[in-house]
Amino acid sequence: MIAVAQAQDVDLVQSDAQADRFAALALKCVRQEYPNKLDHVMNGAGEVKGPKELHPAFYGCFDWHSSVHGHWMLVKLLREHPGMARAAEVRQVLDENLRPERMAVEVAYLGQENRRSFERTYGWAWLLKLAAELRTWNDPNALRWGTALQPLADELALRWTSFLSKATYPIRTGVHPNTAFSLDLALDYARAIKDAKLEAMILERARSWFGADRKGPLAWEPGGEDFLSPCLEEAALMSRVLPRPAYGRWLTGFLPGFPAGLVPATVSDRTDPKIVHLDGLNLSRARALLRIAAVLGPADPRSAGLKRLADRHARASLPHLASGSYEGEHWLATFAVRTLTER
Repeated sequence: MIAVAQAQDVDLVQSDAQADRFAALALKCVRQEYPNKLDHVMNGAGEVKGPKELHPAFYGCFDWHSSVHGHWMLVKLLREHPGMARAAEVRQVLDENLRPERMAVEVAYLGQENRRSFERTYGWAWLLKLAAELRTWNDPNALRWGTALQPLADELALRWTSFLSKATYPIRTGVHPNTAFSLDLALDYARAIKDAKLEAMILERARSWFGADRKGPLAWEPGGEDFLSPCLEEAALMSRVLPRPAYGRWLTGFLPGFPAGLVPATVSDRTDPKIVHLDGLNLSRARALLRIAAVLGPADPRSAGLKRLADRHARASLPHLASGSYEGEHWLATFAVRTLTER
């Protein structure tokens, strides 16, 4: 078992050694083809194929989206900790998977019949997050990897704008289809590459869908398989959409009494693929709480308490990332790194 996080890690990924332990979890699975849960509609017997044949870039880590965000985490860690012990292996993996011929197969797959909703919108959003990380890194390798990835990012950005133009309602769930979570990641990409059309559409949809929300049902959370908080993901997104004074008022109306009663989720079985989602919930809640506290600012009386609550949530799950069970190990480290870099 890899000792990934101790209490002192809650603030950020502080050292090359800590980054190395996170990277080890992604490196353990990005080349592991099975077990695998394909999001694959078969149009005929000829499409009975294995994950690596269908997705030569993102075939590992149990499913396509986990492989994508595992690659994002590796890029993030390499960018911030180029001296970590596994840096050469990370570069090797990125060289293998983020190259033009593999990306061409991924793009071609999207163009086939019955692929319109493939990985919509969770996988789309993580792919754009990966592209944004590469596009904002002034490094020759990042430029090469990002250039190879860009055709896939371009296709998914187009799908985002098409989908948002006709989506009537948001999806308010605690798992993959959650609209607010995906919009948050897609907004990072739109701003990183200065895609004004996509950014404007994201902001308009967020205001339209969430701007008038009041009395969010935070007391109903969590559901038994949630890895996202519907209320907190919405609140985190709106912190990037509304000006600070307006946001403070919106938050009071949306979550009156917040954060009273919010406690870390209990994870009873980390070998269960759905129950272990709750570790992800603790980590994603921690990220959202940190974001909200930062936007409210130190003058807001809620801010200090939100930071303390974020630490409680992070501490509840950080020590369990390397549980020895693939059910959590193939994805949780990404959520941890994103939370730890939120500050």
